[in-house]
Amino acid sequence: MLLEPIFDRFVQRSPFAVMSRAILEHALCPRQLDELFERQAQTQYTRELLFSSTVDLLCLVVTRTYDSVHAAYVDEAVDISVSLTSVYNKLQGIEGPVCAELVRHTANRLQPVVTHLGGSLPEPIPGFRMRVLDGNHLAATEHRLPETRDNGAAPLPGQTLAIYEPAWQMVTDIVLCEDGHAQERSLLDQIVAKVKERDVWVADRNFCVKWFLLAILKAGGFFVIREHEQLNYCQAGKLRRRGRVETGQVLEQSIYLADEDGKRYPVRRVVVQLDEPTRDGDGEIVLISNLPEEVTARAVADAYRKRWTIEAGFLDLTKTLCCEIDTLCYPRAALFAFCVAVAAYNVQSGIKGVMRAVHGPDKIEEELSRYFVAGEIARVHEGMMIAVPAPEWEQFRTMPSEEFAEFLRKVAQRVQLHRYPKSHRGPKKPKPKRRYSKKHPHVSTARLLQERKAQKQRSKK
Repeated sequence: MLLEPIFDRFVQRSPFAVMSRAILEHALCPRQLDELFERQAQTQYTRELLFSSTVDLLCLVVTRTYDSVHAAYVDEAVDISVSLTSVYNKLQGIEGPVCAELVRHTANRLQPVVTHLGGSLPEPIPGFRMRVLDGNHLAATEHRLPETRDNGAAPLPGQTLAIYEPAWQMVTDIVLCEDGHAQERSLLDQIVAKVKERDVWVADRNFCVKWFLLAILKAGGFFVIREHEQLNYCQAGKLRRRGRVETGQVLEQSIYLADEDGKRYPVRRVVVQLDEPTRDGDGEIVLISNLPEEVTARAVADAYRKRWTIEAGFLDLTKTLCCEIDTLCYPRAALFAFCVAVAAYNVQSGIKGVMRAVHGPDKIEEELSRYFVAGEIARVHEGMMIAVPAPEWEQFRTMPSEEFAEFLRKVAQRVQLHRYPKSHRGPKKPKPKRRYSKKHPHVSTARLLQERKAQKQRSKK
């Protein structure tokens, strides 16, 4: 039983820190993580350092509780009996299937909790499960490896294909590649194996490859993917107007895609003529889809807009979490750290699901800032773990989903939303052209302000 008086004070003052720790215990139960490792690991094995301990250690880094793996290790934040060298050796050997299963595991653990509370969002297209696909090249690391020290090129530790589900706001699956120069398209065969009936795959034009589209179609799935200019198809009709969406006029055209045997498959070509061009200067967005006719062209266009939700997710991974640790130079270590950050992101999304159930989806989506929530959790976590030690949290590891969901509901009711306001940014202002002078490479800020003040006084006269 938790230390009631002390625990209640944390619930009152910092309910997000309490929810975060409780969900971490539930989603990342050490016993289940170690079992996951034993099932998925192919060459690595456990001696003294448990896989669950490495996850705990990196969780402290990706949530910005500690600045580095070294700092967390030296502070003995996690009970680890092996040397720091052994920790790094473990990190740089963790295999891709283990990392990917960690992401799937967190989503599978948290979805029943959010479902019980009714905190999931409606599917963008009723009757279909939307899965947004996007790639991410991990940022360059430091030049710590001997092979990179005398090379000016940025060392890339790998890349990922993330599968994001807007209904949960979670990354539910991921594909990893250690080769930072490999094309994203080379990983698509692993995506095809994940296609299920009634799935709607939404992706950018880089994934508009004919064989991939046909593979999704033949597996019983659907797609809404932006057209690539190199896509080969046959026209079967003229463009016809289908009304408007928020961003512009919608038109539709019937086309065919042919496979290697010459068999033709009817699909739809949806064109959105934009009221304002994109950042890249495009005046229209063209989408290829095989959704049935009962799904209108406007619904297809709106579905593609959900692709940007994964961009917001990657932004949260970068700003509120430390998903790319530049001191982890080995590809497997960098990819593992990224997957731990994705698991932490799913924990945050689980918190948002609980909050939607308690406070309403519109209020949470429009007003709750992940940035302020993550900041509070990072500030409070260490003190909370001193006051309420780790053994007191273990009850949440095996707590049934329904009981755990009701506990989270009670904690979420204590949240004062005005303390975590989301900032709504207006349109970006164009960058002014700057003047450069070799004779005067520096300016005095104080003199500039004095000149501004003097100019105001002259204008008043």
